[in-house]
Amino acid sequence: MAMFVHLTASANAARIRRSGVRAVSHGRDADRSRGLYCFPVLPSYTLTHQWLRELSRRSGSRGLVAVHLRLPDDEPVTVGRYHQEPRHVTAAEAVRRIGALDDPRGWEVFVPRSAAKGEVHSVRPVRQVIGWRYFPDAHGTVPCTCAGCRVRGEYGSRRLRERRPHPLDGPPPATAVLLRQIAAAGTPGDPEQLTRTLDWFGLRRRGPVDQLAHLADHPDREVRRALVWAVARWTTPGTADLLQRLAGDGDEAVREAAAWNLSERS
Repeated sequence: MAMFVHLTASANAARIRRSGVRAVSHGRDADRSRGLYCFPVLPSYTLTHQWLRELSRRSGSRGLVAVHLRLPDDEPVTVGRYHQEPRHVTAAEAVRRIGALDDPRGWEVFVPRSAAKGEVHSVRPVRQVIGWRYFPDAHGTVPCTCAGCRVRGEYGSRRLRERRPHPLDGPPPATAVLLRQIAAAGTPGDPEQLTRTLDWFGLRRRGPVDQLAHLADHPDREVRRALVWAVARWTTPGTADLLQRLAGDGDEAVREAAAWNLSERS
């Protein structure tokens, strides 16, 4: 049996002891299956729990706990470094590969299913100051303050933005202004101008779905892909229908982006 550690919010501890670990995360492979992320238990306590500080940025005020899981050696999993294409292997092979690395920081194992109560070996408290933040060796690197990298309400984030303001900081232009920019781009529209404008729409929670839907037929795939990410978080009625339409796009990248965002909404 292979031993892994899964880090999760302390608030989930009681439920995990009662019924196991839910499959709520999405894998990085093509089918985007639901499951859970974990890491092999190595001789080094620090390496075993290396993801803790990065995950703690979004875990809530009570911190994280370490859930130790025992999985069959032949359990199908994927293994790889974050933001890289993972490899399909068995649990035992994932442990072997990561254990043989000179620097296993940033590596992860994905189990494409939930973990049953009987597979939970223990739920333990863990020191909350272990591991790296943002990415391995980030210390000494100038932090990025864009909307995608920063975490709202994170300790020190306001002072960081004041010290290193980002060009996209501040409220986005009004919807009427952005729609005039869309119209000024022409027909079918300049891709670069449309993409810039759609980036601003992506900072909003709601927007004019009906007035942007025609861009789903734009001949440039980057515009269609930008449209996916512009409306991805919107709660406006009709957003899911637009994403469903884009999920049938002729370009693979557009289809994958739309399908992933649809799955996040379910």
